[in-house]
Amino acid sequence: MYPGNEITLQGTPELAEAAKTLLVRRGDISTGWSLAWKINLWARLKDGNHAFSLLKDLLRPTVQKGFNMVDGGGTYPNLFDAHPPFQIDGNFGGTAGIAEMLLQSHEGYIDLLPALPDQWPDGSFNGLCARGGGVLNLRWKDHRVTSLEISATAMNVFKIKIPDYVTKVKLQYRNRTEFLQSSKGFINISLQKGEKAIMEFHE
Repeated sequence: MYPGNEITLQGTPELAEAAKTLLVRRGDISTGWSLAWKINLWARLKDGNHAFSLLKDLLRPTVQKGFNMVDGGGTYPNLFDAHPPFQIDGNFGGTAGIAEMLLQSHEGYIDLLPALPDQWPDGSFNGLCARGGGVLNLRWKDHRVTSLEISATAMNVFKIKIPDYVTKVKLQYRNRTEFLQSSKGFINISLQKGEKAIMEFHE
């Protein structure tokens, strides 16, 4: 399920549900790479609140010393991951989990804010990469996408999932502005390398 795409919510829903059951049975308590992995898995299941809860565990301040793999987890004052004595996998995996909560592209399209937790009602990100060579800057308010800029590092047609609450998309693209209606919940943007498109989302 992660980091691959053999098990997905859309393509193999029964297997995704089985993976969820396994995660529940294994429990949340862990440290280091294991905790970071669970953040990404719950993000893939589009459960942003569960992923956020685990992220808080990963970032829990600790000064615990010794090889305590239960209560000793969290983050040291120097921001090293506390999988005693230290594990860089937790740091890298935690940041990957945040990215996975905000952007996914493993199912052949770009999914915006797929696992946004309740605790992040407003926000933005710059420079997150989608498969196929897309670099995205995004803004949201009240848990809803307001604008998106996508730049291409390679020629591609980018398929973007449009949230249900959006009725039209204002597109600035190749020196022109137009309004698009989504087709079955998606729009396609063809970009050459170095081109970009700017979108505003209207309800």
